[in-house]
Amino acid sequence: MITVFCENNQNWSDYKFGTNIQQIAQNEGIELPHPILGALVNNKVRDLSYRIHKPCQISFFDITSDFGNDMYKRSLYFLLYKVVNELYPEATLKILHSIAGGKYCEIDNLSAPLSQQHVSVIKEKMQEYIDADLPYRRIELPTNQALKEYQKHGLTEKANLFKYRKRIYTSIYGLGDTINYYYGFLIPSTGYITIFNVELYEKGLLLKLPSQSYPDSLSPTYHLPKLFSIYQEYKKWALQLGVPYVTEMNDKVFAGEVGDIIKITEAYHEKKFAQIADEIFAHPDVKMVLISGPSSSGKTTTCKRLSIQLAILGYDPVQISVDDFFVERVNTPKDEKGEYDFESIDAIDLELFNSTLLQLMDGNEVQLPTFDFVKGSKIWNGKRAKMKPKSILIIEGIHCLNPKLTEKVSDDLKYKVFVSALTSISIDSQNPIPTTDNRLIRRMIRDYQYRGYSALDTLRRWHSVRNGENKNIFPYQENADVMFNTALIYELGILKPYALPILRDVPETEPEYAEARRLLKFLSYFKTISNNVIPGTSILREFVGGSQFHY
Repeated sequence: MITVFCENNQNWSDYKFGTNIQQIAQNEGIELPHPILGALVNNKVRDLSYRIHKPCQISFFDITSDFGNDMYKRSLYFLLYKVVNELYPEATLKILHSIAGGKYCEIDNLSAPLSQQHVSVIKEKMQEYIDADLPYRRIELPTNQALKEYQKHGLTEKANLFKYRKRIYTSIYGLGDTINYYYGFLIPSTGYITIFNVELYEKGLLLKLPSQSYPDSLSPTYHLPKLFSIYQEYKKWALQLGVPYVTEMNDKVFAGEVGDIIKITEAYHEKKFAQIADEIFAHPDVKMVLISGPSSSGKTTTCKRLSIQLAILGYDPVQISVDDFFVERVNTPKDEKGEYDFESIDAIDLELFNSTLLQLMDGNEVQLPTFDFVKGSKIWNGKRAKMKPKSILIIEGIHCLNPKLTEKVSDDLKYKVFVSALTSISIDSQNPIPTTDNRLIRRMIRDYQYRGYSALDTLRRWHSVRNGENKNIFPYQENADVMFNTALIYELGILKPYALPILRDVPETEPEYAEARRLLKFLSYFKTISNNVIPGTSILREFVGGSQFHY
């Protein structure tokens, strides 16, 4: 017998070797607000078919957890793929990116432009399979055999990607007679899908998904033209470079050709900075450039590189970081869990910040603080600033597009920039890379190197960070005059060797171990790229070090 501790009911029980955890959930009488989708077994994510083979602690989860929500989404992706494949066998489904409360998808090679009729037929067929309660199957095959199966079913991207992972066995997921792979566990069957929708959106369709916060409803569809446009631009850019998927990037690394990709990508960034500077120059009344974006989007380097381009045009940029105006740690507001809410605008000393801005705008010399993140307090080390006749303020911080931050300054004097790391490369055509993963890995590395935090510390805070972004940053993004994507198509290969050792340090005893494992697996799909080939002015230097800028 095997001893099991169930965290949900705090009960110890003995079970036979090989009992699956779905049976354990039933025996323990576990009831969650929503159907059980999987469990953490010794802090490792498992689907309900997993069979125990040693003593363990089990924590069952539903769609309201990160892991359950991801399983639900992946399972919907697979169902959509199966339906499109069957209805339009000549077509290719591409799941591209998140937007408007769902995943934006395009279907290539349809005999006619995508229409409401197409979407209605797709939705009806998906619901038919949900009503049929088809099981999702996970099959372990020798890697060579699995690759042949992927090739046989036209899944060339997956076959090419798995050839770089040296594993004896590889998984295949099945739904009816359709196979695919989704880089994570799936729910037990289609009958667990209780809510979804597909809608026409731009030239594609939007797969609407429930959020983990509100799993019983779908959010309204809202249009974000600026964000959508920047996503489309960079997806086309990845195609133009010939690296839309991880396998093509790995091929470039393996062939020694990634240096050209890096040079072109960095040059493209520089061109974008120059274009933004030209746009500001075309508005002579602008005295203040506000740069906003979520955590680890590269706001600080954007501030510095844009300042260089403005200096070329004759400006004298004065750079200010809102982060230096945090209130003292003891005065930082707390969230509903009692943790420090650094993403709240009330974490900023608004009185001091606005007073400093007004004095600068009036031509006075001011003293600027520097915030010490380790000590949690401002340091006054004699740093001073004063506006000159050709000066322009360049201010960066997560709240810069929130009108409350600079409410005493006329909007006519402001130019607003929103930056984010919108990952343009995908794992394959049905598996986009969440931009949040890109930013989380950036932040983890930066926190470890410069802020005295372990990967465990960063992972513990990430959920709070995301909640803060959703409340305080993203609602204002469409207010921007311009959006800029700081993601570099090659960057995950650079970040990988920095992230691996600190992720491996996350103890198995911590709940965050499951997320660390997920990220380790995710990074395993990328071939490592040496950081020697990235320039000293690259946005990536803000996170990995070696920058020519002072932070």
